[in-house]
Amino acid sequence: MTDIIKKSEECLRQIFAAVDEIAEYNQEKVLEAFRKNQIAARHFMPSNGYGYGDEARDVLGQVFADAFGAEAGIVSPHLLSGTHTLTVGLFGLLRPGDTLLCVSGMPYDTIRGVIFGEGNGSLRDFGIDFSQVDLVDGKFDFEGIKRSLTQKVKVVYIQRSRGYELRDAFTVEEIGEVCKYVRNLGFAGPIFVDNCYGEFTEKREPTDVGADVIAGSLIKNPGGGLAVTGGYLCGKRVYIDQIARRLTAPSIGAEVGSYAYGYQYFYQGFFMAPHVTAQAMKGALLIGKCMELLGFENFPKITDSVPSDITRAIRFSSAKELCDFIQSVQDASPVDSFVTLEPWDMPGYDSKVIMAAGCFVSGASIELSADAPVKEPYTAYFQGGLTYEHCKCALRRILKRLQGKNR
Repeated sequence: MTDIIKKSEECLRQIFAAVDEIAEYNQEKVLEAFRKNQIAARHFMPSNGYGYGDEARDVLGQVFADAFGAEAGIVSPHLLSGTHTLTVGLFGLLRPGDTLLCVSGMPYDTIRGVIFGEGNGSLRDFGIDFSQVDLVDGKFDFEGIKRSLTQKVKVVYIQRSRGYELRDAFTVEEIGEVCKYVRNLGFAGPIFVDNCYGEFTEKREPTDVGADVIAGSLIKNPGGGLAVTGGYLCGKRVYIDQIARRLTAPSIGAEVGSYAYGYQYFYQGFFMAPHVTAQAMKGALLIGKCMELLGFENFPKITDSVPSDITRAIRFSSAKELCDFIQSVQDASPVDSFVTLEPWDMPGYDSKVIMAAGCFVSGASIELSADAPVKEPYTAYFQGGLTYEHCKCALRRILKRLQGKNR
């Protein structure tokens, strides 16, 4: 077991160095955003009531925007999850009769009900159409995009991470290519990127290469393990203003919104995010290499390239083997390590889901966690890890359990 970990670390030495270089670059970028906006202790203070003139709230959005190469940003504890954040963004940008075109295949499970659910207040219920372009071997189908990009399309949507699909996350370069392509086809509307799990895994973000809006959750990468809730949207000011009027009310926009608990952990978490993301990236690479050496197929393939998100998909031969792996992650958690996991009907999913999330912040996937729909092909999705050391400690327990069952 120890030999497998040591061998894997030796194989990963070069890619670990690349991850560290990315983290240092992004740390400098975040630091400069803090310095540019002259962050001071007053920005950590709580607010109440309507929140008129809440400088801490407004400046936090600008810090995110500056770090992500955008004009403006919304960062709010009132955005309850990644799905809620994406929902607010889509409803802010789309109107009845419009079409939303997803060029990255079928979106993630929980956003499907938002787009084409029936009788639940979905986009479809409001007369907004949806079209998708399936991927070809996990890559963008440019000819398919050309055929689908009609005049009714008002928003082009891209999901950066794999979700529950067996494909690689899209690189920022790939997202830049598709942004350029749709612009060359004459599309002038917003290009909207679900950036969950991808923040700070590369030196650039989608807003640096042509995306108009990016969105994500603060209990993933950009919260740095310290944000206890919230989401963010960054992009062109005209679109962020539209979205702000959906977050609150059309007549109010970003002028209101208080938070009685203060903003320190949002600022501090974002400052820590490049480092914490790098720790999670190394942990995912290490478990991927070890699982590869044990004969388990996992994605993305371990190469010399740094992955473009923090998640790792690992294939198993049975539901029991899958659930045993998820349980082993729970066993290695600092919180609720004693809990026995059971698959359950999780809201927004079309099959039972089993989830290991022994986290300080409930459900935080920047912390060491794993989840899976219990259906074929039996695939676990592993992510997070606040420290590389915890990832290694957990991996020893995971490998011990796997090896014990394979004897």
